[in-house]
Amino acid sequence: MAARGRFRFRPVASGRRRLAGRAGCGQRRDMAAGPRKVSVLLPTYEERHNLPLVVWLLVRAFQESGYNFEIIIIDDGSPDGTQEVAKQLEKIYGSDKILLRPREKKLGLGTAYIHGMKYATGDFIVIMDADLSHHPKFIPEFIRKQKEGNFDIVSGTRYKGNGGVHGWDLKRKLISRGANFITQVLLRPGASDLTGSFRLYRKEVLQKLMEKCVSKGYVFQIEMIVRARQLGYTIGEVPISFVDRVYGESKLGGNEIVSFLKGLLTLFATT
Repeated sequence: MAARGRFRFRPVASGRRRLAGRAGCGQRRDMAAGPRKVSVLLPTYEERHNLPLVVWLLVRAFQESGYNFEIIIIDDGSPDGTQEVAKQLEKIYGSDKILLRPREKKLGLGTAYIHGMKYATGDFIVIMDADLSHHPKFIPEFIRKQKEGNFDIVSGTRYKGNGGVHGWDLKRKLISRGANFITQVLLRPGASDLTGSFRLYRKEVLQKLMEKCVSKGYVFQIEMIVRARQLGYTIGEVPISFVDRVYGESKLGGNEIVSFLKGLLTLFATT
């Protein structure tokens, strides 16, 4: 762990005042001034090696862009010492910026977001992976895109513009492309990257979607977008470069693929 002095924290701007509240899906508010504060939800499981770097990159991205922020680490009882690393990061950056909110065991991604939102004080929430697949440098672009179109959701896309995937073998790329294609044909959600999990949400929008979504595993992210369209929320997209995890092994296996297909068919039948 790096010394405290090397990562001296610089104050950031507190953002700009939100102009009006939002009572429901049909009532929009003017968010052209951008978020007052961004809460990053960072679910972790055995990410001891990746966590220090992704947190450092997040802090740097927010410092350079001037947005107020907090990073909420939701660890599901990692046996590799991830929580000990998170506690050290709290000391380095301050407990107002890094919040460790652990759970006893693995309980699923959706419930991790629900757990993290209980502690989030930002008016916008970023969800992302902690394994360095999602580079924090794109978050300021998400915020700019949100301000540009007053979007309820901004999603990172690997399949549009100069977006792409790095570090995957041909099999993994074919699985991802195939899953995305099948989903587009069955559900027609109006977004180019449905299986990605790097997104910016209005807090109240994410809360509403979490109430509506019932899927688990990889279908969960797809349902979030499908339900968003059903509820009339607007979605912007920013091309991103997805890089395969730096440390550790991918958690995608045969069982996950079968579960994905079953979940997708269930979602098709119920939407």
